Amino acid sequence: MKRIMLLIMGTLLLGMMSGCGYNTMQANEEAVVAAWADVESTYQRRNDLIPNLVEVVKGYARHEADTLKAVTEARASVGGMKVSKDVINDPAAIAKFQQMQGQMSGALSRLMVVAERYPDLKANQNFLDLQKQLEGTENRINVARERYNKQVQAFNTSIRTFPNSLTNSMLLHLKRKEPFKAEEGAKVAPKVKF
Repeated sequence: MKRIMLLIMGTLLLGMMSGCGYNTMQANEEAVVAAWADVESTYQRRNDLIPNLVEVVKGYARHEADTLKAVTEARASVGGMKVSKDVINDPAAIAKFQQMQGQMSGALSRLMVVAERYPDLKANQNFLDLQKQLEGTENRINVARERYNKQVQAFNTSIRTFPNSLTNSMLLHLKRKEPFKAEEGAKVAPKVKF
């Protein structure tokens, strides 16, 4: 009789464990980590393109030293930031990463404005190729951030819904992940002046 009771209890426990979401939450967290790696990879691609772009512009715009210096410094600060795999668990680290990438985007925008002033540069094939690659990279960054946010949403939902929330609170103790948010000032549309 005791054996039958243990067998029934074991079967019930296994049945409950199969619906507890343990594996789902683990899989969702791994998806967040992989999506974050894609975000880092696309930002690294942009970082790798920048020295080439700066060198091409330097040849045409020697007296635009301030803009070139700003791009170079932004790249150095982004490149110098140590991003560990645990950054996805730290909202402040994600905000700092996003802020530094925003500074890089601003510096690149100023560089493109400088390029507009030089007709020969705008027609230079190397510059055009680099500009296309940079545009493509910016699109990849946006896609990677969107995919990351979707994975974060799936993960956060999985740790907060029943019965997974019980499993998480008793066994895993996983914390919510922070999605990418709009940069400071993004709510205000830029003014275009001719």
